[in-house]
Amino acid sequence: MSTANAANAALPEVDDFTRPFWDAARDGRLLIRRCRACGKAHHYPREFCPYCWSEDVDWMAASGRATLYTWSVVHRNDLPPFGARVPYTAAVVDLAEGPRMMTEIVGCAEEGLAIGMALEVGFRPEGEVAVPVFRPSRPA
Repeated sequence: MSTANAANAALPEVDDFTRPFWDAARDGRLLIRRCRACGKAHHYPREFCPYCWSEDVDWMAASGRATLYTWSVVHRNDLPPFGARVPYTAAVVDLAEGPRMMTEIVGCAEEGLAIGMALEVGFRPEGEVAVPVFRPSRPA
């Protein structure tokens, strides 16, 4: 696989179902899915509710607020485009709306990270999409 093909393979595939998520991210907004039958929000996007299995789900705007659940600093990754970014902080965050989300923490050294710390979403352009990343919340 050529370097260009490998880099493109690492980008999210935008299809008709996920297009609203990626369009919103490009505009600086985070969307998640919410079930209209049971009211629970979930992420990653699915066409059904993982709690009650209803197909009556829709997109909702998330606040972009989260707390840090866990993280790991990656010092080696041979897959493009990640290898050019090492070290980076891979993380799982709890969104204010309830779901957990895998992401990357930016703008904070490892020494500044703490379980439960307040975070806010930001978006990093990656080709034709913008990827949600999180940074420490700024004081209000």
